[in-house]
Amino acid sequence: MKTFARWLLAAGMVFAGLSHLFWARKEFQAQVPDLVTEVVPIDKDGVVVASGAVEIMLGAALVVLPKERRRVGAILAAFFVAIFPGNIAQATGKRMGFGLDDDRARYVRLLFQPVLVAWALWSTRDRA
Repeated sequence: MKTFARWLLAAGMVFAGLSHLFWARKEFQAQVPDLVTEVVPIDKDGVVVASGAVEIMLGAALVVLPKERRRVGAILAAFFVAIFPGNIAQATGKRMGFGLDDDRARYVRLLFQPVLVAWALWSTRDRA
């Protein structure tokens, strides 16, 4: 079960990363908090491209680095925590993206971030 969950998460990460780079760049730009571009000398598109590349690498690492599974899971969980402010910015800034066109949908989406953190940690822990 953990193997299936890990591979599903890996596929989702690679898919999300590719969407950052190609067909959903504008959608993801809506999630980048303005503060990020004020602190880091990079525009919103650069943040989206960089995070997409990281997502692809983390997704691939879940599969191709079995001896580092636990470490990759912890890094992925930390990544999910790190991008959470973007989801909050989308909700509080009432920014549309991914069909989240009302406050309820944007706030309900926030509830899924802890699920992703737990999924990353659980699916990469030893079977015992």
